[in-house]
Amino acid sequence: MLQKYFKKLMGLDKLEESIVKAETDLAEANKRLEEAEKASKVAQEQEDLAKLSPKDRATRKKEPWVGVLNTHINQDNIRNGFFELDWNEQFVLKLKQEGYGFDGDKDEEIVDRWFRELCANVVVDGDFGGAVNTGVIDIQAVKRNNK
Repeated sequence: MLQKYFKKLMGLDKLEESIVKAETDLAEANKRLEEAEKASKVAQEQEDLAKLSPKDRATRKKEPWVGVLNTHINQDNIRNGFFELDWNEQFVLKLKQEGYGFDGDKDEEIVDRWFRELCANVVVDGDFGGAVNTGVIDIQAVKRNNK
């Protein structure tokens, strides 16, 4: 009790209150600063990601990615051509997990297996833009020619 009276008499109680308030204010300011630094870091990461190519963005996020870079058509025979693909390591790993390749296989072989199956599925599913006109067999003409 005497200690409280002495602190009040000397004004130390107000000084202690000021110190406690300053410490509380400092802790709150440090917390706000930490939150601002986190937000700034997230904003910087998002800005950096926005500047990356889709492949680099997916790779940084450790997500599988594949894309068609170009389509090449044989000018002499339009039915022939090929797609130029690009992919990241995560895509090849995903293909291995799905059974398209094994350790030791070249990445190109693994992606080619997948792409060939993808193209075959498009044809089988009929998602290629419509029915293929394979022609019509004239049974009457066949019968006449076989006589």
